Formats: sequence, C-alpha cells, structure tokens
Amino acid sequence: MEYTSQSALHFPAAYAPISEDEMIYLDGGDAISPQQFTLFITENDVLRADLPIYHIERTVQETGMVFNDRAHIIYVNSQIKDETALGKLMHDFFCTDSSKMYYPILANRVQYFKQDAKGVATMCRAMEKMRDETAHETSIKNALTMLEDGLPYEKVAKYAGLSIEEVKELDAKKPA
Repeated sequence: MEYTSQSALHFPAAYAPISEDEMIYLDGGDAISPQQFTLFITENDVLRADLPIYHIERTVQETGMVFNDRAHIIYVNSQIKDETALGKLMHDFFCTDSSKMYYPILANRVQYFKQDAKGVATMCRAMEKMRDETAHETSIKNALTMLEDGLPYEKVAKYAGLSIEEVKELDAKKPA
C-alpha cells in the first residue's frame, strides 16, 4: 500500500510472475492467469480529478483498445470520508479510536492491537522488528558508500555495525 502523494505516481505497479499451478484452467483446457490488483491508497487526490477512486486499465496505445491482461491498478483518494462505503472505510483507516469506527472487523483489530495486552505485545514486536530492519538497511547503505570510497573492510564493519563477513559479501555483490 502506497501512502504519500509524492511517491504514488512515481513507482510502477509491480506484478508477481504467475506460476503454472496458479493458472486457472477453463473447461476447454485453455489457461488464463488470475486477476491481479495493485492498490494505492494515497494521502491526496494524486490524479486531480476530484474522484474518490480511480480504476486504471492498460490500453494498446496505437489502437486505444483495452489490453485485457487481467491486471488492474486502483488509486483511492484517502481524503474522501463521506457516508459511502469507501468514505467510511477511509475514515476507519485513519481512525485511532476503535469505538468511532464504522466497520466492526477493523474496529476489533484496532482494539486488539491498542488495548489487549497480547495485541499490544504483538504490535510492539512488529514495530521493533521493523525498526531493526530499517537500521540494518541503513547500515548496509552506509557500508556500500564506504566501500565505494575505498575504506578497508575492518573500518567499514566498525562504522556500519556489520560483521567483516557481511562487508565482504556486500563488496562481492556490488556492481563493478
């Protein structure tokens, strides 16, 4: 899910390759891939047409015909908080008080993760893991910069907080 307006339009929609066992087979034996949806929930109306939701389908540029590859892109303007089902859902996405949410399934999960001891512990572990992953990614980025600058493995490891083995692996993987 993409959140910021600035980044939502600059990232291409990514599609996972479909394996043979994920194909859908019709009665005649023909195979089709399942539909794929890429959803962007944006902070603002990035397409600037004052709509709550945009369904984007690919077309053949030369003919204008719809290219039915069963891949769909949907942009949702999260600023829409009217009384429609989508407006209520956007309200719930930004609501921090489960008692003020429209959809019980979301309200129950918010309540669990914010008020139940097990839920709070689960959320804390998830946040700690995310923090640790971000710190490690930053260490790797810094190590790559130091390697580009020609620092020896020992210094890179020391300053980036990585093992010498990790630094050597990074150096072996970096483009020439």
